[in-house]
Amino acid sequence: MLTTRHLEDLDAQTYQEYTATGRGLVLLPTGATEQHGPHMPLGVDAMLARAVCAAVADDVDALVAPAFCYGYKSQPRSGGGNHRIGTTSLSAQALILQTHDVVIELFRHGIRKVAVVNGHFENYQFLYEGLDLAVRTARLLGMEDSRAMLLSYWDHVDDETLRAVFPDGFHGWDIEHGGVLETSLMLRLHPEKVDMSRAPTHPPAEPAPYDIFPEHPARTPISGCLSSPAGATAERGDLLFDTVRSGISRAISAELRQ
Repeated sequence: MLTTRHLEDLDAQTYQEYTATGRGLVLLPTGATEQHGPHMPLGVDAMLARAVCAAVADDVDALVAPAFCYGYKSQPRSGGGNHRIGTTSLSAQALILQTHDVVIELFRHGIRKVAVVNGHFENYQFLYEGLDLAVRTARLLGMEDSRAMLLSYWDHVDDETLRAVFPDGFHGWDIEHGGVLETSLMLRLHPEKVDMSRAPTHPPAEPAPYDIFPEHPARTPISGCLSSPAGATAERGDLLFDTVRSGISRAISAELRQ
């Protein structure tokens, strides 16, 4: 009998009983350690992914693995840039190998279905590669029924919710870093970690349609936020969280619980 959905809180025997059911499903939250402006902590991405996974786990009878708290390097056009103090990143190779190795270990335990829930924009393609390699490796090792799924939580925010959360118009996911969406979710989930008195109020960034090396700090707002979080509220966070939870639960149920 499960008393928690979090893998790290289970004893090995209880976990083994869960894997022995043949219906074991693990959700793997992934984030980053990255600046999110002066009003929020460095761990936002992993905190949000972990909270989403915990809620979805109840809906789909899954366990939640320990979160990946480091991610691929922040980029100026989506996260403010890897030069920002506090941002602590993995290389592409490290993230691919970490994903492959952890998922292979889950398969070895007897888990046959893994869903990675991404909370950091720059992670996606490297998580994709790691999962693809892990499933191929598992099948070569005789675990032919191994399956995996990859999704980013913001892709499950529908147009109706966007209109309610951004009544003045939505500027796009690429510049939502440190903005209304993440801040509203944090106000809903971890209000004690948000200081709205320090929230920047500058206009949305207008990134150039290219990247340069080395990064130039002046290309992104000094606050580290690519759009203002000034409109963030816990009520909007409730709406976002409920929409994301229901969308992800439906997707995982359709793909991995049939």
